[in-house]
Amino acid sequence: MDSARARPAGLRTSIGFTTEDEIRVQGYRLADELMGTVDFGSMFYLLVTGRLPGHGEAVLFNAVLVALADHGLTPSALAARLTYTGAPEAVQGAVAAGVLGAGSVFLGVFEDTGRMLRASGEEAPHDEAEVRRRAKRIVDEYRAAGKRLPGIGHPIHKSGDPRTARLLELAREHGTVGPHIQLMLAVQQEAAASASVPLPLNAGGMCGAVLCDLGIDTSVLRGVAVVSRAAGVVGHLAEEARAPIGRSLWTLAEDAVEYRPLR
Repeated sequence: MDSARARPAGLRTSIGFTTEDEIRVQGYRLADELMGTVDFGSMFYLLVTGRLPGHGEAVLFNAVLVALADHGLTPSALAARLTYTGAPEAVQGAVAAGVLGAGSVFLGVFEDTGRMLRASGEEAPHDEAEVRRRAKRIVDEYRAAGKRLPGIGHPIHKSGDPRTARLLELAREHGTVGPHIQLMLAVQQEAAASASVPLPLNAGGMCGAVLCDLGIDTSVLRGVAVVSRAAGVVGHLAEEARAPIGRSLWTLAEDAVEYRPLR
């Protein structure tokens, strides 16, 4: 039977295909045109957008991946290490445990920020007065609803997240400061102006704005964060394998937590 006629109607993909002697990804020959030619960040960008990034886009996209790769003994790292303690034969399970908690507090800020910025209009305008009007509307709406503004504030970097400053510097250097970055900066300024505590723009918020300006679809913004942090999680697991602390963390928790029955 003809293989084309045997395929169900309407099923298609642009990502790629494999034959006996070649692999194609988004129209490129993987072995001949991509391997040894593009870095992993550019390959990732190609997969999610369908095109290779320009030089400035590649610099910013890779910088985003680097920015969120690790942040110390975070819940994602702890979850991964403790899972590895219980199942060292299944490193993939430990990696999964480390990234399953991507949400509104950790890693999911990429997506939450992107949705907030894109919900303000099809494109955030370049006109400064309109940017500030939209920023004020966003802040007012979130506060009226009692919701936390995504990408604003940090429990450690209270005076400013160093990753944010570097990303902004790179965006300006490579001409990739777009309307979403402009709007996010205005949202931070509006929120901080009427707050009683420092409210810096954190790396998650800046990364979300950068990725929006790079044309990354909102539905995969959190996925970019997960890929970034997965690298850091694997690093923690490599260390856990050679210098384990998981069992000690377990013991510390048992010693520190007081048992108190409900009744």
